[in-house]
Amino acid sequence: MKPSYTAGPDIQVLPSALPIPGLGDQPVNAFLIRDGQPLLIDTGMPVDREGFLAALWSLIDPADLRWVVITHDDRDHTGALLPILEAAPRAKVITNALSLTRISEEFAIPPERVVTADPGSRIKLGDRELSFHRPPTFDAPGTLAVFDHADGTLYSSDSFGAVLPETAEDFTELAEDEFFDGFDVLNRAIAPWTALVDEAKFTASVRELARLRPERLLSAHGPTVRGRAVEPLFTAMARIPTLPAWLPGADLDLEAALDTHEAAAGRR
Repeated sequence: MKPSYTAGPDIQVLPSALPIPGLGDQPVNAFLIRDGQPLLIDTGMPVDREGFLAALWSLIDPADLRWVVITHDDRDHTGALLPILEAAPRAKVITNALSLTRISEEFAIPPERVVTADPGSRIKLGDRELSFHRPPTFDAPGTLAVFDHADGTLYSSDSFGAVLPETAEDFTELAEDEFFDGFDVLNRAIAPWTALVDEAKFTASVRELARLRPERLLSAHGPTVRGRAVEPLFTAMARIPTLPAWLPGADLDLEAALDTHEAAAGRR
């Protein structure tokens, strides 16, 4: 885990990083929104569980946490989910039904503590309204992006992330060519099927998200992007299907990288 930081009013980032051999680091972020009905988006990696929980509970009392959005069921998004639910009795999970089924392969969540959402769903949480969308790139079929209509923040799950030589809190801290090189790598590596898609249909999905006009874009695997810097990410995403398949003949297995990272942490 790295120190938490602020990405916007009442938005705290709980950051970590997954080393990708030969390429750099993949940021791994979860997000805590503390005002209104407090909401956590994703729950970090299993290897970070103790540090993640310490960071989370330093920011909010477990009794106050009301919602946990799981954007999809990969381990780097569900690492601390069970102990969070055990510690926060009022918290309910929002996720896709398919993600819930896959999470249930490891542990069961009581049905009364789950609200399911699909792309196109909208949920009101007090004064906050969330809409749920299919992000352009994804590596799990239940993946949801979340748009907060209260403050214009798009939480894009894995999509719009980047593999970077060094992680950064804000897009402005990075050289643009360095970011977009890593952007092209990650968004093809998590979605190798983009080399096979109908470009017009893919571009339409990007435009659908762009029409939300987010003030802030927060990827689980990228720095905070805000204001005028957001639009170029949609432009870069639209060209992903026009690029060659990710390094033909190469193997970038993010699950294998996570296994290696966990094994190394266990030896320390």
